[in-house]
Amino acid sequence: MIINIKVKTNQKKFSIEKKDNVWLISVTAPPERNKANIEIIKELSKIYGSARIVSGLKSNKKVIEIRKQI
Repeated sequence: MIINIKVKTNQKKFSIEKKDNVWLISVTAPPERNKANIEIIKELSKIYGSARIVSGLKSNKKVIEIRKQI
């Protein structure tokens, strides 16, 4: 499954909210040295199985691919 996300960094807690076709993801990590991207992948992988960033590595708008593991 491919999803479009918008990221908010430096938040108090990790959260996911779905609005229309865009998921709003709040992360606690700063947008430095790939820390926010690592947190996004780590948390989405815990919930959905496997996740990777398809595009938007240096942007707050990203395209993520999620694969459910069986």
